[in-house]
Amino acid sequence: MMISFLGSLPLGTLNIAAMQISISDGYIPALWFSAGSLLIEAIFVRFSLVAMDKIRKQEKILKMLEWITLFIVVALAISSFIAAAKNNPEAKNIILSNTMHRFFLGFIMSALNPVQIPFWFGWSTVLFAKKILLPKNNHYNIYIAGIALGTLLGNCVFIFGGKLIVDKLNANQNILHWVIGGIFTVTAILQLWKMIRHKDAVQKIHDIPEDELHPERGA
Repeated sequence: MMISFLGSLPLGTLNIAAMQISISDGYIPALWFSAGSLLIEAIFVRFSLVAMDKIRKQEKILKMLEWITLFIVVALAISSFIAAAKNNPEAKNIILSNTMHRFFLGFIMSALNPVQIPFWFGWSTVLFAKKILLPKNNHYNIYIAGIALGTLLGNCVFIFGGKLIVDKLNANQNILHWVIGGIFTVTAILQLWKMIRHKDAVQKIHDIPEDELHPERGA
């Protein structure tokens, strides 16, 4: 839970998206968005605990997902800038404030983001090595529950904190759209740089030693 909570605090596509939904549409849609994103995260972690070697063989699929993620982040930045340019307090990001239920929107956006796979496998490997996490179903279930709770708490910092700051400062919505659009732009640039320099999620998965792909064999 603590690893997940702290890992959710750095600015990223999903937590910034949750914050923007909270500011534009309210707490409930933002919480639904977070619920969808943490569900797919839990599914990824559960699968990676027992089948990381299979995941690593799907590098082409993961690479394609990274390009799709980059496209989505760019689209989010453009949508935020368009909303800001309208100079209308009621203007919203058309991608995050559409007719799709926020739960499914969060689920889809998280499913297209492979960054969380090497992050959690790295931490899982450390916990396996220290015998804190054992290859048992009850350990896996408690571990995943802690991850889901930590992610939710981390997102709540952005959902409630962002909305509170906006309300307290009575911030102009147009300025917020410019700021959030800028954050998405920086995120997209960093993502592209990592992909070009081969420091992305696919490369991290590729660099995992073969003997670390099967922690249960050493148990």
